[in-house]
Amino acid sequence: MEQLKDPWFTVSEIDNTTFAISEYGHWEKVHSYLLIGEEKAALIDTGLGIDNIKRITDQLTELPIIVLTTHVHWDHIGSHGEFKDIFVHKDEEDWIVNGIKGLPIQQIRKDVSRDITIPTPRDFNPETYTPYTGKPTGLLEDGDKVEIGNRTLTIFHTPGHSPGHISILDESTGYLFTGDLLYDTTPIYAFFPTTDPIILVESLKRISNIPNVTKIYGGHNTLGLETSILEDVRNAVEDLEEKKLVSFGTGIHRFKSFSVKF
Repeated sequence: MEQLKDPWFTVSEIDNTTFAISEYGHWEKVHSYLLIGEEKAALIDTGLGIDNIKRITDQLTELPIIVLTTHVHWDHIGSHGEFKDIFVHKDEEDWIVNGIKGLPIQQIRKDVSRDITIPTPRDFNPETYTPYTGKPTGLLEDGDKVEIGNRTLTIFHTPGHSPGHISILDESTGYLFTGDLLYDTTPIYAFFPTTDPIILVESLKRISNIPNVTKIYGGHNTLGLETSILEDVRNAVEDLEEKKLVSFGTGIHRFKSFSVKF
C-alpha cells in the first residue's frame, strides 16, 4: 500500500490486511484498528471524533465494516455515528445508549481539547463536542467468535477499566487488541469510580495467559508491543497481590514495561 497521507490521522500498515489508524496530534495518542477479511472488515474502535475516521476506512477497503468497541469511553467511540453496524459488550449497552456513566460532559470537553499539537478540522468545536450515543446493532459476550471471512476474532471480556471492556484476539495472526487494559508509557487507569482495581488485575492475569499471541496492540501510545510484556504482566500481578496493593488510592505502580494507577 502506498503511504496514505492525512492531516489528522496517521495510517500504519501492520500487514496487508491490518491497519492502525492513529491520532498522534492529541495527548491521548489513540489507536483504532482496521482488520480486513474476505467478506467484511472489522474496525476496532473509532477514535476521538475530532475528525471523521470513515474518511480513512473508505480509502482502505470497500467491504462492509462492523465496529467492535473495546469499551464505551469518549476517546474510543468518536466516529461511531459514521457506521451502520456497531457492537459493544452487553455490560455497556446502557452506556452507549444513554451516555457514559460517572464522567461529566464538562470534563470530557476539557480533555478532548487540551494538548493538541496539530491543526484540528474547522468543524471541530470542543464547546459542543458530545460523545456518541445510540442503539448498538448487537451485543458481545465473552467467548463470542466474530467471523469476517477467513479471519476469526475471539472476544475476551476483560473488565476493570470499565464494566464491559473487551480484548480481541485475531486467531489468524495472533494479534491481541487490548484497548485500555494494556498499553505502555502512561499508566493504565483504574482509579475512577466506574473502574475496579481487583477486576482489572484479574483481566490482566487472564490476557497474560492467552496462548499463541504474537503481538499486542493497545489503545494508546506505542504501536505494537512485544509479547515479552505479558511476562511482565504476570510478574506485576503477583507482586501487586502479594503486597496487597490492589485497591483504590494506592497510587501509581511501575513495572518493567507498563504501569497502573489505582
